[in-house]
Amino acid sequence: MLVFTLVSIVAAEEEGGWAGADEKAEEAIGEIAPHYEPWFSPIWEPPSGEIESFLFSLQSAIGALIIGYFLGYYKGKKVQE
Repeated sequence: MLVFTLVSIVAAEEEGGWAGADEKAEEAIGEIAPHYEPWFSPIWEPPSGEIESFLFSLQSAIGALIIGYFLGYYKGKKVQE
């Protein structure tokens, strides 16, 4: 409950919403060098922000599972010895 409250307070005070680092970097580059042209474009861009968020969450979950597996494996191996 405490975490939810803290996240709600931070979200309410933040002006830009939940903008990602890529969006903020793009805005900063636009202010510094307005005529900048990117070197390349993405191969595939998700059709909506929700799908992009889902893919990011899925990537995070897979990474957490892999890290958790190896931490558990080595912890279990250490206990057996």
